[in-house]
Amino acid sequence: MIELYPPLIIFIAFALYGALHSTLASKIAKDWVRKHLSESILDKYYRLFFNFVAVVTLIPILLLVTWLPNRPLYSVPPIWRPVMLVGQVIAVLILAAALNKTDALDFAGLRQIGGKTKAPPLVTGGVYRWMRHPLYTGSMLFLWLIPEVSVNFFALNLAFTLYFVAGAMFEERKLVRYFGKAYKDYKAHTPMFIPFPR
Repeated sequence: MIELYPPLIIFIAFALYGALHSTLASKIAKDWVRKHLSESILDKYYRLFFNFVAVVTLIPILLLVTWLPNRPLYSVPPIWRPVMLVGQVIAVLILAAALNKTDALDFAGLRQIGGKTKAPPLVTGGVYRWMRHPLYTGSMLFLWLIPEVSVNFFALNLAFTLYFVAGAMFEERKLVRYFGKAYKDYKAHTPMFIPFPR
């Protein structure tokens, strides 16, 4: 029982994190800001606020991973570690290419502070030509290729993976509403996470 409760606590904490993150990303939350504060605050500062809250509320979960009782789960043999390192480098390159295509300053919420930005276009080129969610793919690839994993870290990786999959599905509903047929066509020809040809 003692070995089960730390991963369970991590899962519950991450579920709360995911619920908060999804609530802040929802149309309801944005409409509330628009109604009770102003359109200007929504346009200029909401994305930055959203990212700040996402980072700050993730810190306690990361601390739980280290503070709760833990034990090693697996360790990859040294012969395979260079292969995993190459995979992690590829993951970082995927993340960098995706951020470059989508404008990292806009993604962080910093570009909006300078004034109203135009609506983002549907990005289908570069790394987005091979997968619809390269930021999630790169993140999951990097996490799962860490060669030494404890029980708690495995629980965190699993929670992140489930959240990325669920987040991508919710995100795509919004993208279909926003871009319509253009996104449906893109979705029909481009894999979600793994760049296998169709």
